[in-house]
Amino acid sequence: MFARSRTYGPSLWAKLFLMNNWKLTLDRSHCDRLRFGADNDIPSMGITAVTVTKALLWHSVEIRTATRLDTLTGLSGKGAQRLQTDVLAFVNLHLSNLIDRNKQQLKEVDTAIGSIVSAKRQYLAQSDISRAIAAVPGSVSQALVHPLFDAALIPVGVRTHLPTSFRMLTDPNERRRYNETFVVHEMRVFERFFDNLSGISLSDEQREACIRLEDSNLLVASAGSGKSATMVGKVAYVLEKRVHGPSEILVLAFNKNAADELKERIARQLGLDTAKLECRVTTFHALGLGIIKEVEGKPPQLANWVENATGEVRFINSIIRELTDTDVDFRSLWVDLLTLYPKADIPAAEFDTPEDYVRYIADANGKRGSGICTLAGVYVKSLQEQSIANWLWRHSVEFEYERQMQTRDEDGSVRYVHPDFYYPNTNTVHEHFAINADGSSPFPNYAAHTVLKRLGYARINADFFETTSAQSSDGSLLERLRAELEKREIPLLDKPYDEVLKAIAPVVVTHYHKIIGVCIKHIRASRLTLDMLMEKAKSLRDRNRAERFAKVVWLITEAYTRKLEEQKRIDFDSMIGDAVRLVETGRYRSPYSLILVDEFQDISDPRANLIKALKHQKPFTKLFAVGDDWQSIYRFTGSDITIFTQFEANFGASWQGRLERTYRCNQMLADSAAKFIQRNPAQLTKTVKSSRPAIPRSIRAIPVSVERNKRNFRDACFNVLNRLETFLGGNPALWHKHGGDRLKVLVLWRYNLLDPFHGRPPTFDNIEVHGLSFHRSKGMEADYTILLDVSEGDYGVPSRIEDDELLNLVIPRPETFQYAEERRLFYVALTRASRGTFILYNRIAPSRYIKELCDIAGEDVQFETVDGQRLWQCPTCITGQLVERTGANGSTFISCTSPKCHGAARPIGNGGEQGGLRH
Repeated sequence: MFARSRTYGPSLWAKLFLMNNWKLTLDRSHCDRLRFGADNDIPSMGITAVTVTKALLWHSVEIRTATRLDTLTGLSGKGAQRLQTDVLAFVNLHLSNLIDRNKQQLKEVDTAIGSIVSAKRQYLAQSDISRAIAAVPGSVSQALVHPLFDAALIPVGVRTHLPTSFRMLTDPNERRRYNETFVVHEMRVFERFFDNLSGISLSDEQREACIRLEDSNLLVASAGSGKSATMVGKVAYVLEKRVHGPSEILVLAFNKNAADELKERIARQLGLDTAKLECRVTTFHALGLGIIKEVEGKPPQLANWVENATGEVRFINSIIRELTDTDVDFRSLWVDLLTLYPKADIPAAEFDTPEDYVRYIADANGKRGSGICTLAGVYVKSLQEQSIANWLWRHSVEFEYERQMQTRDEDGSVRYVHPDFYYPNTNTVHEHFAINADGSSPFPNYAAHTVLKRLGYARINADFFETTSAQSSDGSLLERLRAELEKREIPLLDKPYDEVLKAIAPVVVTHYHKIIGVCIKHIRASRLTLDMLMEKAKSLRDRNRAERFAKVVWLITEAYTRKLEEQKRIDFDSMIGDAVRLVETGRYRSPYSLILVDEFQDISDPRANLIKALKHQKPFTKLFAVGDDWQSIYRFTGSDITIFTQFEANFGASWQGRLERTYRCNQMLADSAAKFIQRNPAQLTKTVKSSRPAIPRSIRAIPVSVERNKRNFRDACFNVLNRLETFLGGNPALWHKHGGDRLKVLVLWRYNLLDPFHGRPPTFDNIEVHGLSFHRSKGMEADYTILLDVSEGDYGVPSRIEDDELLNLVIPRPETFQYAEERRLFYVALTRASRGTFILYNRIAPSRYIKELCDIAGEDVQFETVDGQRLWQCPTCITGQLVERTGANGSTFISCTSPKCHGAARPIGNGGEQGGLRH
C-alpha cells in the first residue's frame, strides 16, 4: 500500500493538451472519500467501478458512481494501472475498517448467504449474493456488497473473522462449483422448455447461454449459429424463472429491422401481441431518444437528415463545398489531399514482402508494369512521382515522363537514360531519387546508380536538378520543386478548382468523405482537439498527408458542430452522448436489471458508454451481450472491435460462452472460413461445427478476362447463373421439397459499381436471385453465392483504400493486422452459402485471399471456367492456370496464364502427361 497520503495528476506532457489540470488525493487518514480537486470529494462507498481505458495519446482512469463519471486522463499505461490499483486498495481499506468496527453483524450476513445458497433455486452471480447481503441492515453488509469489495485486499486480521459461507462471495471457485452443478440440474429440469422454443430446439450451447446469468456475459457466436434464437430463449427463460420482471428487461439492437424482428419473435414465444410486450426491445437511438424525452419532457430536435441513409454524407458534402468556397486555406489543403495524397506513401520496408508493396502502390486499372495513373494521363512508378506529376499538372507545367536522352560515360561512350521528368520549355532534366536522408536506398545498388546519372548529366552539361525521398519525408519536396521551376522562370498557373475536381476519380473523393464521417464521430465523442490530432499525426507513416488531413477534418468538424448548434439540433451520436450524461448524473433512473445486446461486435464507444452508465447506475444490473467478432465490419460507422475482444476490461469479470455450431454452411465451408479468419491472431478462437456434412469442392474459383477499364464480370455472372438454373432444372429430385421451391442464390460484390443487375435481379424457374454488397449481405443466407471481382486492386478484395492509416488519427486502439476488417468482410461474404460459393476474379490479378483458401482447403477449391470446365492449376503460383502452347519451333509446352508467375514452362512428354499438376 502507498504512503499515508499520495497525490496524482496528469503527466507534464499531457498537461500541454488537456483543458483542465486534475488532481486526485488519497489520504489514508480519511479513506471514506477521495479528494478530487480543492473541494470536490468522491465518497468511497459511492464508487461503482474503476477502469483503465486507452485514449488517443495516453491512458485514462474512469471512476464511476451512480451519479457521476470522473475521467482522469493524461497518464501513461503504467501510471494508469498504478492509479487504478491504488484506488481499489484505498476503497477496500475503508471497507475493511467498516467490517472491523462492526464484526458482530457478520453473523446475520452469514445467515443471509446460507439461505440463498441452500435454496439452489437460481444461478448465482456475485451480485445475486450481494443482493441477499444488502437486505441485512448495517454498515458491514454495505461494505461486503460494495462493487469493489475484494477479499484479497482486506487485511488478514479482518479476513479471519469472515465465516465459512463467505467463500461463496470471496472465492470464485466456490461459486463456480455451485453454478456448474446448478446448470446441469437446470438443463435437465428445462429440457422440454428448450426442446420447443417457437418450434426450435436449442443446442446445448444455446441452453447453457440461456441459463448463465453472471453480472456480465459475452456469448461469442459463429456465422449462422442461432444468435437471435438464443436471445429469445434467454428472455423466455428468465421470465419463466421469474428472475426478472418483464419491465426490467431491455433488449438492444443496432437497427430498427433487427429490433422489430427480435420483438416479434419474443412476443410470439411468450404468446403475446407485440403491442402487449412489456420487455423493451429497441435500438440504441430510440433508447437515447426516450431517455432525453423522459427527462426533458420533450424529444430532442434531431437534424433533419439523420433518418436518411445518405443524409449525413450530403450534409458533410455541403460543408466541404461551403469551406472550399469561403476558406482559401481549406481549399488548398483539400486539393492537396485529393491530388497529391490519394493514399499514404508508406516505405517498401514496412510491407511483409516486395509483392505486397507492389500491390499497394499499383494502380487499380493499370495493367501489370504500366504503373500508377496521374492526372496528367501518364503512368509513373511510385506514389512520390505521382504527387510530383499531379502537382505539375495542377500548375499547368508541361513535362515529359521518362523521355529518352543521351549521356556519356567517363570513357566517352554514349549511354541512353530515361530521366523521370523533362521540361521541354527550358530543356531541363529532373530526377526524383529514392534516396533517404542518410544517403541509403531501399533498392539494391540504387545509390551507386544515382552517382553515375549525376556524372552523366554533368558531362553533357545538362540543366539538371534532383529531388529525393528524404525531401518527400520531411515535407520539403514540393517547395524544392517550386523553387527550381521558378529559378528557370517556368510559369506556374493554377488550374481552376472545378477543373481539378472533375479530373479526380470519384472513388478518391468518396473514400475521403467516408473517413471524414468516421473521424467526426470520434472527434466529437472523445472531445479531441486539433493539437491532439496534430500530435497523433506525427506517429503515422505518411506524416505530411496525416497533418494535412488533421487540419481538414478539424475544420470540417468545427463547421459540422457549429451548424448543428445554429440549427439547435443534434445528430444520433450527440443524442446518445446526451442520454449518457443524463444517466451518469442520475437525472434518469434506469428501471432495467437485465440488458441484452445483439450484434455486440458492432459496438462503438458512445453505445458502450450508455450500457456502462445504465449498468452502473442501478445496483445488480446484468449484461448479456451476443456477437461474432469475426463479423465486425462497421468500423466506418464508428464501431470498435476491441470493446468486444477486450470485454472484461470494459465490463468487468464475466462468463464467456461460445456458439460454435453453424446451421448454415456445410462443414467444408465452415472449416475453410474459420481457418481463413483466424489467420489474424487478434480474432477470438473458435472451432466451428456444422449441422450440414461437408460438400467436396464447395469453393469454385473462376478466372475472368478483364480488359483495361472494362469489367466483364456481368457476363461471367450470368453464365454461372444459367449453369445453376440448367443443372437444378435437370436434377429436381436432389433439392425439391415442395413443388414451388427455388434454391436461393446471392450475387455479392465489394462495391456497388459492380452490380450486374442495376438493382433488378433476373428471374429464373429454379433459382431465386438477389444481389447485394458484401456489407448488406450480413445476416443473409442462401444455397449458393457468387462473389464478383475477388481481385487485387484499390477497389478489389481486399480493398486497399479501406485500410487507411488516417483512421488511426482518432481510433485509440487501432488494429495492427493488415487488412483486418477487409478479411472479416470477405469472411462474411464467404459464409452466406450453405451448399457452395463461386469466386469470380480477374485472371491476371487474383486476390491474395484465393491463394490463402487454396492453402487452407486444398483440393476442395476447384478452378474452372465459367462454363464449368475444370482447369489445371499452376503448382508455382497456385491461382494461375496451365495451358498448352506451341513454340516457334513447333514444340508443344505448358505454361501459366498469369503474367506474374515466374514458374518455368514445361515441355509436354510423349504421353502428354501433366505430372504433379492439380486439377
